[in-house]
Amino acid sequence: MGGCVSTSSRSTCSSRSNGEPVSPACLGRGCCGQKRSKRTFSDHVVTMHNLPSIPNRVFMNGKSRSSCIFTQQGRKGINQDAMIVWEDFMSEDVTFCGVFDGHGPHGHLVARKVRDALPIKLLSFLLSNQSKQHGLGRTCFKGNTKKSDGTDSEKDGSAEDQLTSLWREAYMKSYKAMDKELKSHPNLDCFCSGSTAVTMVKQGSNLFMGYIGDSRAIMGSKDNNDSLVAIQLSVDLKPDLPRESERIKRCKGRVFALQDEPEVPRVWLPFDDAPGLAMARAFGDFCLKEYGVISVPEFFHRTLTERDQFIVLASDGVWDVLSNEEVVEIVSSAPTRSSAARILVDSAAREWKLKYPTSKMDDCAVVCLFLDGKMDSESDYEEQCFSSATLQSNHSGNANESDDGQKSEPSLQRNFTVRSSDENDTYSRVLSADDEGNGETIAAEDQNWLGLEGVTRVNSLVQLPRFSEERPNP
Repeated sequence: MGGCVSTSSRSTCSSRSNGEPVSPACLGRGCCGQKRSKRTFSDHVVTMHNLPSIPNRVFMNGKSRSSCIFTQQGRKGINQDAMIVWEDFMSEDVTFCGVFDGHGPHGHLVARKVRDALPIKLLSFLLSNQSKQHGLGRTCFKGNTKKSDGTDSEKDGSAEDQLTSLWREAYMKSYKAMDKELKSHPNLDCFCSGSTAVTMVKQGSNLFMGYIGDSRAIMGSKDNNDSLVAIQLSVDLKPDLPRESERIKRCKGRVFALQDEPEVPRVWLPFDDAPGLAMARAFGDFCLKEYGVISVPEFFHRTLTERDQFIVLASDGVWDVLSNEEVVEIVSSAPTRSSAARILVDSAAREWKLKYPTSKMDDCAVVCLFLDGKMDSESDYEEQCFSSATLQSNHSGNANESDDGQKSEPSLQRNFTVRSSDENDTYSRVLSADDEGNGETIAAEDQNWLGLEGVTRVNSLVQLPRFSEERPNP
């Protein structure tokens, strides 16, 4: 259930996800070998069992010192999106953020499992590497790598390269371990279910990202004219991207779009028209792992500047209807920072109704991280309204959290994974009656996972695999 991690200077050992002891070396000290003046929760043992008691870890609708998060169930059944902000993640001035979009019959359980276990694995691998490389370990807690002239500049540049390399390795190992744990999980069937992940660690002025699937991260930054512009930080890893498509085809998987939804390329088994996954990388989905769908993350590092204002992580339910520029505009114009995520989700919901009146709105999850570390105050009335919205949303989909059950790519303005209103005209008669009476929450077991019910849950499997008896031997 995840690794055991310790950064306490009093501790004598920590353990990896497989239980092997690891010496903490100088992990309880700062980058210069001095003891930290303030202890954080990361100084204590972190396991899956004590996650609920961790301070500064937010995973339900609400806010933290420097962020706000909000999710809303769509009209396709149980909310399969999950999100997290974990401040003081490994030390002061380190924040972990993530958004996870599940798909398939058990996608909601997969997304929540990844949300809880992945940060622990990332921390575990990072700290275990630190203990082996003492010099590199001293660099890890350094939030800023300021450069100066001459020899110091070369040393600082080398330190920053080492830091980036360390995070890259930690991301790769933790994502691999996460997928391995899902495959062997005794109570979670991930054969036809999975989840995307877009995760980010802000460490001082450094930003480290790892992501799979089509959840997206963008940043609002000021240009030379002090105007806010949108900078896309991640790539939507769709099956039709050339490098993704080539890999899948080399592994005998097939990539094509159905005639009724030509704008949604999907991954199919080589011997049957199933399951039809609308992304090239994901946790879980083990029915396709032999055929090109992988869980290896894309890694990204960026050095933040004073012009960078905020970062938005969101599931594709937002990007299907809003462009990067529209998201930046909505967040920057929110009356309070604390309400930015909620307002963004509300805006996406309105756009779904306007642009796709015959479509069922997808789940939406948003994390807004403000890079100056500040959150403005709200009036008591606004706080009360936000709390009411939080309770209502949590009651509708997030109350039960059981686990049982690179080359640059073109920047996308929208995800383009839903059919337009014109394309849905032929289905309007059938869906209009369905939409009118779809206010009730549908149990996951009762959902119809066929993709062609007028509008698809594009990140879900079109149908459960129908393995034929004539399946060829590999």
